[in-house]
Amino acid sequence: MTPPPSSFIDGRAVEPSPFDGEIVRAAPADLDDALPPLRFARALVDVAVDVARRAQPRWEALGVDARAALLVRFRDALGAAEEAIAHAIAREMGKVLREARAEAKALVAKVDVTLGDGLALVQGRTLDARFSYRWRPHGVVAVLGPFNFPLHLAHGQIVPALLLGNAVVFKPSEVTPGCAALYARIAAEAGIPPGVLGVVQGDGSVGAALGAHDGVDGVLFTGSYAVGTSLLAANARSPGRLLALELGGKNAAVVLDDAPFDRAVEDVVQSAFATTGQRCTCASRLVVTRGIADRFVDAVAARAAELAIGHPMDPQAFCGPLATPRAREKFEALQRVADAEGSSWVRAPRTEPVLWEGRVLRGCWAAPRVRRVSVRDAASAYQRDEGFGPDLAVYVVDDVDEAVAVADATEYGLCAAVFTAREETFEHVARGLHVGGIAWNAPTVGASGRLPFGGVRRSGNHRPAGVFSVLSCAFPVAVTRGG
Repeated sequence: MTPPPSSFIDGRAVEPSPFDGEIVRAAPADLDDALPPLRFARALVDVAVDVARRAQPRWEALGVDARAALLVRFRDALGAAEEAIAHAIAREMGKVLREARAEAKALVAKVDVTLGDGLALVQGRTLDARFSYRWRPHGVVAVLGPFNFPLHLAHGQIVPALLLGNAVVFKPSEVTPGCAALYARIAAEAGIPPGVLGVVQGDGSVGAALGAHDGVDGVLFTGSYAVGTSLLAANARSPGRLLALELGGKNAAVVLDDAPFDRAVEDVVQSAFATTGQRCTCASRLVVTRGIADRFVDAVAARAAELAIGHPMDPQAFCGPLATPRAREKFEALQRVADAEGSSWVRAPRTEPVLWEGRVLRGCWAAPRVRRVSVRDAASAYQRDEGFGPDLAVYVVDDVDEAVAVADATEYGLCAAVFTAREETFEHVARGLHVGGIAWNAPTVGASGRLPFGGVRRSGNHRPAGVFSVLSCAFPVAVTRGG
């Protein structure tokens, strides 16, 4: 039997007693596959933060070399558990096993990147006999993780925080608490000392309590714009508490007449429908110039219709389910808005049932869809808001400058892709787009962990993750020596 998704405090699993709430859960691919319920208590936030505060000075005093050695042991333990981690992600979140395995492998790679390129960004420096600077940890850092990459994105902040001497309290998404419980057990078995890495489970009220806790010195959050702004408001009177916010996107793929046609078709489909559209880097808008628009849009729609939808364990599946029934309800509600506004299908979405092991699955299914936008409306919820599902809105434009204007007409600024044969055209488009990451003849998804990861506008607060996460986990201290 699968164990309950416990909190993990001071080196051991902790069940709340009494508990404030219970979340009844099921696997999103098969709603008849019951997952262990999640019980939680907000009081455990105080306990976890207190334990972390007591553990942090000892952890910092170990020194970076000793901490790095323990993180290498953690890396190796994660590598040994890759298959168990991948299966946990696939069942709990619904990510197809191929992608879940890639996420599990990325946990290992992240440690190596942090110990190499990441650590190089926070090296102290001696200027002369009198002046130097060094880096110090914040103290206790809260990491609030998302459901779509339930371990990889949080791990990308936990590892640099630990390396630089912080203790961490991790609040995972309530959608994927079992993944976090497994992660905490692996860390403890690898030798991460008790109290240095804690996990508190629960709903949004638990995250809110942790994100504004007086005992926390930094908050690293990945999730929605709405939650990010609530964290900013909750910390308005705590300017010394660092907030690093990665808040999603409304990303565009810009395809010009001279684009490498076949490559662009495949890359746009990957950008729009990887992880069933549940990546903050997914492209939800296709901006294509009129000279190739009809042919290109038809090709994208045809390719999208070929994508196999299935159980995460089905090796033929490209798209799994959306992560929760609520996510599916929100996605379909946004589709009704698009219908009401007159957006038209390029091809109607598939409606056939999903089969696995000889039976029809009751799951959170949403077929890929491509639709043309008839009227551009900045106030439209469909055209404005992050949909977080397998949907691609098509905008046909007359020239490059109109393509830039349409692609940049968003309150978000996470990433974009540009497809053109000419480098000077790419650079012209890139200058007009306000984003944190841009791809040339490549998908919006699949960024390298050796790059900064984050955005501007509603997509972030200039504290990118990726390799730059280390910069949110320590602060520079200037040292002046007397003569």
